[in-house]
Amino acid sequence: WEHYLSCDGSPDPTVLKEINTFMSLWREDQNEDIQLVMEKGEQVLKLIEKLQFLLLDTPPNEITEKETVQYQESIMELQNLLHQKYNRATENLLKTATVHEDPDTGNMQAVIKDKNVTFCIWANLKKKVRFKNHMFSDVQHGFDLPKSLAVSSVAVRILHTHYDHVSPLWLQHKENSNSIADINETEEDIEKKSEILDKASQGIWLGFFFCSVTELLILILLQEERSENRKAITDESIVDLQQFVPVGGVYHIDALQLPPQVKEIKDWSMVELQDRLESYSYPPEDAEDATHPPLWITLRLPDNVMYFEDPVIARWDAAGQQWRTDGISNITYARQEKSISFEMGAFYTVALFQNAHLNMPYQAWELQPTGTDEALLTVSTGFAMIQIQIKDNQCMLSSVVVEEKDVLSHITGKWTSPIGLRAVLKKAGVNIFPGEYSHKYVSVNKKVSARVDVLFCFFFSPTYFLTSTCLYFLTFALALQAALAELTADSVKDWCLYMFNGQKAQKLKISETSEAFSEELEEGTEFHSTLYHTLKDFASKDAIAKVEAANFLFIDGVYQLLLATQVLTYS
Repeated sequence: WEHYLSCDGSPDPTVLKEINTFMSLWREDQNEDIQLVMEKGEQVLKLIEKLQFLLLDTPPNEITEKETVQYQESIMELQNLLHQKYNRATENLLKTATVHEDPDTGNMQAVIKDKNVTFCIWANLKKKVRFKNHMFSDVQHGFDLPKSLAVSSVAVRILHTHYDHVSPLWLQHKENSNSIADINETEEDIEKKSEILDKASQGIWLGFFFCSVTELLILILLQEERSENRKAITDESIVDLQQFVPVGGVYHIDALQLPPQVKEIKDWSMVELQDRLESYSYPPEDAEDATHPPLWITLRLPDNVMYFEDPVIARWDAAGQQWRTDGISNITYARQEKSISFEMGAFYTVALFQNAHLNMPYQAWELQPTGTDEALLTVSTGFAMIQIQIKDNQCMLSSVVVEEKDVLSHITGKWTSPIGLRAVLKKAGVNIFPGEYSHKYVSVNKKVSARVDVLFCFFFSPTYFLTSTCLYFLTFALALQAALAELTADSVKDWCLYMFNGQKAQKLKISETSEAFSEELEEGTEFHSTLYHTLKDFASKDAIAKVEAANFLFIDGVYQLLLATQVLTYS
């Protein structure tokens, strides 16, 4: 419906005929001006994003295996076509290299960029050794070539795509793929998964927090069971994409054969036609064991992403379909300047990686009401404090504070779906969303057991004792503090501690400021089989009335965020 209302002439990527026609027409289009390719590329990226969102957001029982395969294949074809167009645009530019000749060096150099791509091209027209290095001043990317290349008909391209169309290739080639295309789920399996998600949204909503621990545990246990079959990576040079994630896009660093230049003869412009853009092989393919000097590369890192630690730089191995760290050496990372320099033995496609779990476990978190069907989720990590507003089933990044400074202002203040917010934050380098194998890399206490039933509470935050050393308590019970006042957005005064072990819920005598944990109960406290009924004994009528009127969209929005962050497990 949104696509229909947009009426922008773009194809519906879910309709195979429309998307195939779109790609066929663009393949036949001979206008390969770099600016036009970039403009068309933005449309292609939106089509890819729509398909990726459908694959992520559509419940398993609402999408067929055929549709899944179709969407995946369309994504791959769009990605390949876009890169082919950039290659053709590069060839088109190099044929007229003299138009972009640098008056100081006589060589060709150009920088063209938009919000999705930074395109840097240099052509060695003069073939002089003293001009073997170059810095693209507009973007602060540069290189220093070996002497043999400085006297050759070679061009250097640094194509920085702010998106990553390389890593997903690895995911589709791993042996134990969990995609629907590779795993034939029975109808019974699909129904069970659907029931888990549906049941979670049908629960009674008390206040401004909802979490089904049982269902959350089921999902975690399923993930752990699948991960047992995952083969360990024994080659230390291979980047483990379950532990590290690429941040800041991909840098395609290529050496290219300088094509024949346009010749002006009277009123005619003549150029020798070539079938395709050819790579310049370095080191030479026919080289024996002779040592070939490396090339130096300097990259200015994007300002719209966060690198909390020195990034790991790796190259793409097309043959092995994996990222590798070998072949790259002498890495120098300048944190203040946000630049990185390194040596490469050949021309590679590279990316910068960050530990996917450096923000885990969380130091603290809190869910606070801010109005009717509105709440604020705050997650504090060792590097940043992230605040997310929730309204209905939408969420908005309010702020990301690092070292008492607001950062990433370009992605704050925009309403989106929980899935959309996850993608935006992860792309910006702020990952607070545990993955399928995160429990393998993060030391967390299992605060819940398989016996735990459904957990509800009001204004909710973790208690100090969740981070204590009381192993018995951490293993068999869940302590939490809840505010049972009027649930106003201004402040909460009455904090109480409760314990829930999966069979009964009770109010504790201790407070958050107590020196040690004790299971001693508050006098006159009755125990209940669920925390919901326990809280009803102490909550005011106004509080109960407010929370029972909560909108189902808001319930679902909060549930999705809490399930994505898994704050009960990763705190």
